[in-house]
Amino acid sequence: MGDANTGESTPDDHHAPWDRDGTGGGAGVGAFTVEVPTGPVDDAQVPPAHAAPGESTNGAVHDDVAVASIDLPAERTAPVPSPYLTSDELRWAQDTISSISGAFTAKVVGQSRLHETLLIALLTGGHVLLESVPGLAKTTAAQTMAQAVGGTFHRIQCTPDLLPSDIVGTQVYNQVSGTFETQLGPVHANVVLLDEINRSSAKTQSAMLEAMQERQTSIGDRSYALPDPFLVLATQNPIEQEGTYPLPEAQMDRFTLKDVLDYPSPAEEAEVLRRIDSGVFEGISGPVVSIPDVKRLQGLVSRVYVDPAIVNYIVGIGYVTRHPRDYIEARLAAYVDYGASPRASIAFMAAARARALVDGRNHVVPDDVKALTHRVLRHRVSLGFEAAADDVPVEHVIDAMVGGIRTP
Repeated sequence: MGDANTGESTPDDHHAPWDRDGTGGGAGVGAFTVEVPTGPVDDAQVPPAHAAPGESTNGAVHDDVAVASIDLPAERTAPVPSPYLTSDELRWAQDTISSISGAFTAKVVGQSRLHETLLIALLTGGHVLLESVPGLAKTTAAQTMAQAVGGTFHRIQCTPDLLPSDIVGTQVYNQVSGTFETQLGPVHANVVLLDEINRSSAKTQSAMLEAMQERQTSIGDRSYALPDPFLVLATQNPIEQEGTYPLPEAQMDRFTLKDVLDYPSPAEEAEVLRRIDSGVFEGISGPVVSIPDVKRLQGLVSRVYVDPAIVNYIVGIGYVTRHPRDYIEARLAAYVDYGASPRASIAFMAAARARALVDGRNHVVPDDVKALTHRVLRHRVSLGFEAAADDVPVEHVIDAMVGGIRTP
């Protein structure tokens, strides 16, 4: 930070709101205020107290000095915009989520992280980018999720000659009436699977990603709203790269989460074969919940409590991705071209709330954030060519960045 001999400040003093020694000595530099509730609250709804920065729940104090801490405001006066979840609401949410999970696990063997990722995306209204080799039940997972909530499902196989109108829709001339009629494209569904999105042209990718962001399509001189809820599951094949159009970083940033799937274990693969023999995959499952239930779940997610310390933790992680040289070793920091945008913090907050609700809690804990770091950041932290040449995965750099922030 500042020069200890001269008392002069360095540029870091003006942009880094956290002190690296974890003592809180940097208070006031770049500090920000977090709105938190006051007044009496039902004891049953109050989340458990978190350990102070630098201290674990069992009272042990971390002795590492290369971590950052965030100074919280001393006064807490502003009310939260919505009340905490009641016990009845939490119980209903658990029953509803369990019903969706039961329908999912009946058709999809293993893939527990994919299961959680799709649930989080469904509850937050976000989208998912999946990277995996073929044959790992991505289509089955997306279709099962749509069937479980009573929604519509469309699968789009992306190819180089796919046009934007093939996705969003077009106008067709009716010779009988002498007028143009609008035919909506397959993107108009509750759950849309874009298989091998990087095989479509940049123009087609832009049309799809615009629909994801605006949640509407424009055909002719009219706009058509997309169904609500709306979930896009886009896939990429990491093996075959010939004839592909890699997604630009700015477009990948619009995906809430990016997950990387691995092969099933031998036991899980044997279970797949057993279920095929028993005909489990042949039947069409009906909905176990309704679309209004999903919308209600989305409303409950927004009311999951997030402590100010967790907010600072999320913002701190984003800050470290943009200033890695101040918080991680120089060798790893040199690989980073640029860090995550504020959209990553928004995704962290929403996804952590959804994960807490899936886990049966009405409050977010630090483990919710930690469990999501790879999925939120792996497509937002960009590494240079040197990282690929040295075989350094982005997840390794992300782990170092998260280790540079003191856990609340």
